[in-house]
Amino acid sequence: MTHPVPAPRAQGVTPVLPVVAVVVVLALPLGPGGGGPGPADALSALVVVYCAVRLLRGRRRPLPRTAAVVFGLPVVALALAAVTAVSPAAGLSGLGRYLQVFVLVPLAVLLLIRDRRDFRLPAWALVGLAVWQGAVGVHQYVTRTGASYQGQPVRAVGTFGAQDVMGMATVVSLGLVCALGLALGRAPLRERLVAAGFVLVLLPPLALSFSRGAWIATAVACTVQLLLAGLRRALAAGAVVAAAAVVLAGGFGVGQSMLQERVGSITRVTDAPDQSVTDRYTMWAAAAGMWREQPLTGVGLKGFPEHRDSHASLALSSGSDTEGAGAAFRRQPLLSPHNMYLLVLAEQGLIGLLALAGGWLALLGCAVRGVWRVRRYGGPGLDCGLVACGLLVRLLTDFSYADIGGPSTVLTAVCLGLAAWWALAGGTVRPPAGRGPAPAAHGATEEAGAR
Repeated sequence: MTHPVPAPRAQGVTPVLPVVAVVVVLALPLGPGGGGPGPADALSALVVVYCAVRLLRGRRRPLPRTAAVVFGLPVVALALAAVTAVSPAAGLSGLGRYLQVFVLVPLAVLLLIRDRRDFRLPAWALVGLAVWQGAVGVHQYVTRTGASYQGQPVRAVGTFGAQDVMGMATVVSLGLVCALGLALGRAPLRERLVAAGFVLVLLPPLALSFSRGAWIATAVACTVQLLLAGLRRALAAGAVVAAAAVVLAGGFGVGQSMLQERVGSITRVTDAPDQSVTDRYTMWAAAAGMWREQPLTGVGLKGFPEHRDSHASLALSSGSDTEGAGAAFRRQPLLSPHNMYLLVLAEQGLIGLLALAGGWLALLGCAVRGVWRVRRYGGPGLDCGLVACGLLVRLLTDFSYADIGGPSTVLTAVCLGLAAWWALAGGTVRPPAGRGPAPAAHGATEEAGAR
């Protein structure tokens, strides 16, 4: 006698659940002053092992050739940069971190996603994490228990604390981008309305993070998503978001004068920069100086702190002050240029930058082409494509004034994996023969009747 129930249950157990767990574990509060690898990093290593076991057991398809090139070239460049590091320990440490964020975890995510339904699980998990961290951040602002900003404990930092003031801003920004992509897709109306509601809910915590970089990266990513979704949708959604921002900032006084001053400072970064901007410009110049000395290979992984003082001007301060959100006053040293491209250029030279950034641009090109084909030929998964493109644009924009570091860095790897899946597997819609519907992409099939 056959039993039809077990088969669907076996198919319903998705291998992407460990990736969702990596996102969920970032909702846990961190200890005060905590740095270095955290629970999410450890769990991401287990995801890589889990994926490797599945591959060895022959249950997954091999990597596409494009993926082997995109993720293989950085391995060669990173190995060369590790050899030229200031010490073997620094080289191995830097090599492990870069491989985790830019190669191993993204590849694991790419291989564990089977279809568009699997893709949406981590995307919705990112939205849920953003809502949770945003709620904690808004509570910190209202109760004045956040990180110190202009001498007042009002900066929303979520559970990441003052030691990682960019953590909550990064999470909320990524969640907002995912929510907007899901809202602009072709899912049932109720699901799209829920996603659109989360977009509006995430605007206040993003504003109260007082992170200019997160604001800019989110705005650029959302603009690209709206344009890819279509001009009419872009105008309608843009008007709704603009109206919501006006109501939140004006009607409810979110951020008040502090927020207005922070927004205004974006246009004054060259005319009247504050100390944080001055430090950033100084470290950018130091990174450029390191690259000019070693243009091809750079100074080696983890080499920026060792060479910083010999290349930085006297305008550089000794560090940044952090306080509040349960942490005592602490002076954090400036150990990176806060620009991913310049960090790679300084430590890995042109070889490393071309290998890493070239792969990112290749993924972006393939992802945008996938969205264009889905819109033209009527294929499924428009929401997945918009999420993937938005996340990738957000990361590439953010890399202009930020680099990897902190507990939220593992989300960079997850987002790269999501973007890689859409670019290399999920968005490969072919023109249909005649005027019939477009066939589903290989490796991205869904059950009959799925949207």
